[in-house]
Amino acid sequence: MNPNDVPSYVAFQGERLLAEGDLRSVVAAIKPLVDRGEAGVLVFGAASQQVDFDLRGSLAEVLARLPADESVPEPVGDEVPRGRGRPKLGVVAREVTLLPRHWEWLGQQRGGASVALRRLVDEARHASADTDRVRAAQEATHRFMTVMAGDRPDYEEAARALFAGDSAKFARCTQAWPVDIRDHARRLAGPAWPSSG
Repeated sequence: MNPNDVPSYVAFQGERLLAEGDLRSVVAAIKPLVDRGEAGVLVFGAASQQVDFDLRGSLAEVLARLPADESVPEPVGDEVPRGRGRPKLGVVAREVTLLPRHWEWLGQQRGGASVALRRLVDEARHASADTDRVRAAQEATHRFMTVMAGDRPDYEEAARALFAGDSAKFARCTQAWPVDIRDHARRLAGPAWPSSG
């Protein structure tokens, strides 16, 4: 694995990296530890969100309960996808609230409001891709650091360096951390540095 590639899931027990990779392989790696009653196992997704699983039963039963497709996004906020749209194509109808002048302008666009909104969103995503990449890496790294290194020496200075885009200072501040925590934090932070991308 490329050192800058962030796996979909990682599992830690204390300071030690137990497993990394897709959801099924990480769950298969931690299941025996949980069955033996070992504590302190934490699983993080690619954006460093902590993930919990129902690990009761056999490994086959646990794997059967996991989502079939890891890439299916959850609904945003409290919104639940409605029956409208073209679900087989991935199109989901949701409510958008705009001022009358916005609706008027959208109504005058070639292809109508939906086509115009999709085009505007795609243009904005393209224009802010670098900024979004940096922000996502900073947020993921900070979430991981807060849980795994929040009480480590130079944590606050490392966080400041992360958000300031100072990779050299970040490396110095994380040098004394346990190897697996340090290396994963650095891997998460990789896309946040100005020279990456």
